[in-house]
Amino acid sequence: MPHVKEGLGAFILRVALGFTFFIHGCLKFQGGIENTAAFFETLGLPGILADAVGVVELVGGVCVMLGIGARTVSAAFALILLGAIFTAKRSAGFAGGCELEVALLAMSVHTMLSPNPIFAVGNLLTRAEATGREG
Repeated sequence: MPHVKEGLGAFILRVALGFTFFIHGCLKFQGGIENTAAFFETLGLPGILADAVGVVELVGGVCVMLGIGARTVSAAFALILLGAIFTAKRSAGFAGGCELEVALLAMSVHTMLSPNPIFAVGNLLTRAEATGREG
């Protein structure tokens, strides 16, 4: 029974992480990606990076919620979060600054390192692929 509890906890964390990134990706595009690009440029980053980050957040959020490539996408999330912490949030400190990013970074690293996620579409695809090879 401990494995089910651990798996359920990891599932809840994975869905919360994916949903949070999905919403942030939606907001980047709804508010106009050019606004996000302009903000990135004020940080000394290329504006085109806003497009890449927005797509990773939007599409990656859905993938993480569904458990498709969750480890790989979580690694991308971790890179985005490190970038945000050390650029946009650095001067604000922790409280009222980067505490959300630090929490999301911890969730991303946990998802990256968690073995065999339960309730993951990726597991079903892997099993179907393995079954097809044996038959």
